[in-house]
Amino acid sequence: MTNETWGRVRVELRKAVGENNFTAWIDPIVFDRLEDRTARFHVPTNFFGSWVSQNFRDVILRHLNSAGIGVDRVEFSVCPANAARADNANAAPVATPRPSLRAQGTGLKTGTDDLPGATLNPGYTFDNFIVGKPNELAHAAARRVAEGRDVTFNPLFLYGGVGLGKTHLMHAIAWELRTRFPEARILYLSAEQFMYRFVRALREQDTMTFKQIFRSVDVLMVDDVQFIAGKTSTQEEFFHTFNALVEEGKQIIISGDRAPVDMEALDTRIASRLQCGLVVDLHPTDYELRLGVLQHKAEQALARNPQIKLAEGVLEFMAQRISTNIRVVEGALTRLFAFADLVRREVTIEMVQDCLSDILRSTDRKVTLDQIIKTTCEYYNIRQADITGSSRARAVARPRQMAMFLSKTLTSRSYPEIARKLGGRDHTTVLYGVRKIEELMAVDSQIAEDAEILRRMLEA
Repeated sequence: MTNETWGRVRVELRKAVGENNFTAWIDPIVFDRLEDRTARFHVPTNFFGSWVSQNFRDVILRHLNSAGIGVDRVEFSVCPANAARADNANAAPVATPRPSLRAQGTGLKTGTDDLPGATLNPGYTFDNFIVGKPNELAHAAARRVAEGRDVTFNPLFLYGGVGLGKTHLMHAIAWELRTRFPEARILYLSAEQFMYRFVRALREQDTMTFKQIFRSVDVLMVDDVQFIAGKTSTQEEFFHTFNALVEEGKQIIISGDRAPVDMEALDTRIASRLQCGLVVDLHPTDYELRLGVLQHKAEQALARNPQIKLAEGVLEFMAQRISTNIRVVEGALTRLFAFADLVRREVTIEMVQDCLSDILRSTDRKVTLDQIIKTTCEYYNIRQADITGSSRARAVARPRQMAMFLSKTLTSRSYPEIARKLGGRDHTTVLYGVRKIEELMAVDSQIAEDAEILRRMLEA
């Protein structure tokens, strides 16, 4: 293969991967030689080579063979000149400040397609996000950040249980920012992806490229930050990346399943930094929000398939009976409409009961905070007013802690929610109570037996 042949292949690759991907990842590749049916190329850094190999190796191989070049493998290596430059960069790094998002257009030459982030879901936009009382604050904060204007909170931290809309809001922010600021560098990825890329950079001794990529963005968005809790090296790098971006005035948006203070294995420095911004809790869904989601999804589905008929009261019935989370509600509606389309029948409440019987049974068995308080009081023979009151007497304090423990282990409620239900206490009191029962269960057989009996009573 000659450089002229590789030039023709490059033309086809530009069409296949798009202009942004080509400019960022294909154009810097230099053809070296063809040897033993292996096409060898030079790349700027090891990290660059690994990324191209993982994401574009197959498409390069396919186009080489389409051009009549018999190739079985494609390999990438750093040429000696670039390796020397990388060594010099590691010896004396120089930080090059980038313009802020608000000043985009002055020196930002690439968009987001050249960044090693996660793929955005096209359905996760603000237009498709149903706002209700449980998520209105989170939605308003996300909207403000997505407008790209100066905000008084950085970072924005969104947290809540599974299926409450954290990831949807994260994607919506990214889509809106990309629309408003097409030249800005916006990086969205999961905490797991952040850790994976950092570990790979360590293994390949190419941390400088890693730092350059993650500290040169205008907006950094990290989903499910609880994943890095307890992973010392990754947390250390995340901490320094966080500080570097904040110092340059770049926006950071983080999500997690709990508030930073409740992530026991999260580095205290990171937890402290996260709490310096706005921490917003997405509460469990209520009836109005679930009904709004069902109406929105049903409208979209019926527009795609007008043959489906929906009886009156079906959506209200589903919103009342399926109270797990938005993800379950949406999945239930998808299954129901698919069933109706296959059997060519009208969607009725009777069909819901038949088609979604497993989901309805699961929801019926759901334990509530009210049930936990009532059952715990009956078991210990105390009044509900005592357990939610201010008494610190051991005869009341221990049952109260047991109720806290059961509430956290048998429901998806957050510490603040449990605290509010138990007399408006501080969420750290609930955290202490849960830990106290866990400690006692390990050394006190009576406490362990009480917890087991109560669990069986509530789940019966």
